[in-house]
Amino acid sequence: MEKHIVIVGGGFAGLNLIKSIGDNENFRITLVDRNNYHFFPPLIYQVATAFIEPSHISYPFRKLFSKYSNVTYFMGSLKSIDAEAKKIITDEGELYYDELVLALGTETNFFGMENVRKCALPMKTIDEALYIRNHILQQLEDAARKSKKEDIKSYLNIVIAGGGPTGVELAGMIAEMAGFVGEKDYPEIEFGHTNLYLVDALPTLLSPMSDKAKKTAYENLKKLGVNIKLNVSVKDYVDEKVILSDGSHIPTKTLIWTSGVVGRTVEGMPEHCLGKGKRMIVNSYNQVAGLNNVYAVGDICIDKYDSGFPDGHPQVAQVAIQQAKNLAGNLKLLHQNKPLKSFKYNDKGSMAIISKYNAVVDLPKFSFNGLLAWLTWLFIHIIPLTGFRNRLRLALEWLRLFITNNASIRMIMKPRKEN
Repeated sequence: MEKHIVIVGGGFAGLNLIKSIGDNENFRITLVDRNNYHFFPPLIYQVATAFIEPSHISYPFRKLFSKYSNVTYFMGSLKSIDAEAKKIITDEGELYYDELVLALGTETNFFGMENVRKCALPMKTIDEALYIRNHILQQLEDAARKSKKEDIKSYLNIVIAGGGPTGVELAGMIAEMAGFVGEKDYPEIEFGHTNLYLVDALPTLLSPMSDKAKKTAYENLKKLGVNIKLNVSVKDYVDEKVILSDGSHIPTKTLIWTSGVVGRTVEGMPEHCLGKGKRMIVNSYNQVAGLNNVYAVGDICIDKYDSGFPDGHPQVAQVAIQQAKNLAGNLKLLHQNKPLKSFKYNDKGSMAIISKYNAVVDLPKFSFNGLLAWLTWLFIHIIPLTGFRNRLRLALEWLRLFITNNASIRMIMKPRKEN
């Protein structure tokens, strides 16, 4: 008999799991996701800065799975799990499963700060990236209408909370775009001072990376005019002012939050299944602790059985991809009543782009930066994109943009139905 495998989440983990077992006649697979497309999160900051279109880094599930006769897509959001009945409840109905795989990813962690949660701009989805794009452009238009005598700092100031790879890449992109197009597009505005702030509670940027990468990122962002504030954290966001832990404040209408994530909450998941950061505790086969026929892969899970990572794996794409492929093999072994294979993470390194022609790359045995690192970053981020057309379009668009320094999609678009 076919086993019905329900996969919740179509990110790196869910997608690679389906690619690995999608042609197996022993399985019937249903993917559940609230969006009808897969997107590539490492490049989402380029959507938020109007550098590339969302279509360059996204691909519809139904088109992606059209070659698999045993894979179906179910559009909906997971509401709860009933492990005893072996079913999930979504906002669009119930689904029964033989094996359940949770690949939900994470959501933004605001660390209990309610004002920040309400007013800051997270950047984890295409919708959120487009909102940031519209918001920044709208602030510039509002500033352009103001009298030169008026105080427009809050319109121009942008605060990015979080000095990890996402925060660094976003800061570099905004700083470069402001330099290339700011005065040309907005002659009404006097860009006489630096308006971009990057805030992090740690003593360095890119804290998980090498000292060389940290130093390169700091020095290059400073050259671009970014105000870097380390050893200081955001404590509140009141009356369009970011309140910092050192008592200072920054007037701004734009606080972009890239400062941490937490596992998505799933109703019906017992408390004993959850570990640090609300991540689901799994064994070395990605089975959720205490639950039968339930697995978790990617950022949502924490596995402390890998000897090289006793505190759990980093929440990066490569972990999700490798876990998905290992789980795919184990599902096949399980069907054949054979012993399962423990997961061991192969750390291939990390990287971050800082500015045009400059990036940092940390490999297991050495690090490098500059033009070669930048070209490596481009190559590595082109290859995983789903669909040949997406790769070609993005490569050609990058070539044009890096030559002209002038993105042409700086348009405020807010889809809505006219009355």
